Amino acid sequence: MSPLLVFSVISVYFGILIFISYITSKNADTTTFFTGNKQSPWYLVAFGMIGASLSGVTFISVPGAVVNEGMAYFQVVLGYVLGYLVIAKVLMPIYYKLNLISIYEYLNSRFGKVSYKTGASFFILSRTLGSSLRLFLATIVLQLFLFEDLGFPYWLTAVATILLIWVYTFKGGIKTIVYTDTFQTFFLVSAVIICTVIIAQSLDVSLFGLIKKVNEANNGSFSFGKIFFMDDYKSTLYFPKQFFGGMFIAIAMTGLDQDLMQKNLTCKNIKEAQRNMYSFTAIMVVVTFLFLLLGGALYVYAQTNNIALPTGEDGKILTDRVFPTLAFSHFGTVAGIFFLLGITASSYASSDSALAALSTGFCIDFLDFNNKPEKQRKKLKNYVHIGFSLLFLIIIIIVNEVQTASLISTILKVASYTYGPLLGLFGFGIITKYKVIDKYVPIIAILSPILSYILNIYSVEWFNGYKFGFELLIVNGLITFLGLYILALVNGREKIS
Repeated sequence: MSPLLVFSVISVYFGILIFISYITSKNADTTTFFTGNKQSPWYLVAFGMIGASLSGVTFISVPGAVVNEGMAYFQVVLGYVLGYLVIAKVLMPIYYKLNLISIYEYLNSRFGKVSYKTGASFFILSRTLGSSLRLFLATIVLQLFLFEDLGFPYWLTAVATILLIWVYTFKGGIKTIVYTDTFQTFFLVSAVIICTVIIAQSLDVSLFGLIKKVNEANNGSFSFGKIFFMDDYKSTLYFPKQFFGGMFIAIAMTGLDQDLMQKNLTCKNIKEAQRNMYSFTAIMVVVTFLFLLLGGALYVYAQTNNIALPTGEDGKILTDRVFPTLAFSHFGTVAGIFFLLGITASSYASSDSALAALSTGFCIDFLDFNNKPEKQRKKLKNYVHIGFSLLFLIIIIIVNEVQTASLISTILKVASYTYGPLLGLFGFGIITKYKVIDKYVPIIAILSPILSYILNIYSVEWFNGYKFGFELLIVNGLITFLGLYILALVNGREKIS
């Protein structure tokens, strides 16, 4: 694809996003920005959440990782299903009953102000790091296939990427994002379907024939199509680790995350929000399976056509470069265009909603926003929105200097540390009725990920070769839960009324 074609596609795409923003942000105020006036159609929220949840990391890293892990990630997705049911049946009724804008206001009513600020702070840390890593992939693709050929430095690509998000979200906020995410999810899903079809046609097989070829191909240890890993409990791919890790990742990264819950809270009522969650779950399972199938198909295609895949200095395949390389260089113009639209859509659908959620969280949780006049609210909201945009920019420039071969595991590993305290806080608040000593909660929340990190570092030595996978999040949450229980004991096990 020529730089002119790439530039034209991107220009038209963002022109449409800005037009959607213009239409949806008419007469918008700060309430519209944060809650969408609670008028979002549940079916749009459900479909749009796919793009926000999957992100550019799923779009590139999940297919790429198949060469090393087979379809093991689907074990995590099966765990997600159980986690989403917990969200729909346990967490969402609490949020709607309390009529929350920021979900961390629950911690204020349950424990106290310090716990509330602690939970909100961990969300800001978690979502800022995670969304920046996700957005980084979009900037890399734009740099490699457009701006580098034009002689632009990476930092300028990063600036342009952040600026585009800010332009179409700064006024309408979550109301605009519900519609732009629906638009972007359409291209994300279209891209994976079209690329899979192109590979199947190239190999002259049907969809079922492609599945068969993926199952027959292997990396020397196991089939690309292998899903369930039941043999080695020490392995990070061991089914119980992946399944239960996935369950709690879903609870933490969706149910305890202001970004994705903010979309659910824009629905008219709890029934529509739950309907949205059930629909989202079904679509998520199907779409993720397609991504994994595409991943296996990419390597089958490369093996069949003797294509040399991009490798690092150590000779290992750079898995995050496999999909973009094949899409742009081997699949033809149509696939290249849809790949470009898919990676752009997936990255921006995740990052734009994160930017709005971070702005919401900081304004509501730290600036006493609800008690200020509208004029002052609007000014503060704009300053915060710009501030988080600049923070995204700084982080993705730093990540470019220390990038890793595969970001999907990096993001989930970061989540294991940063979402653990949230999991423990909400879990303790919902399961027990004990009061805690509020002022000591930050100490517990900080010590928990530190202890989890130490356990992860020395697990092989201390636990007979055992390696932590995604279940590290559960351990982190349990440490926080135990710490809060100790605070409750010191407090005389006093219960809430």
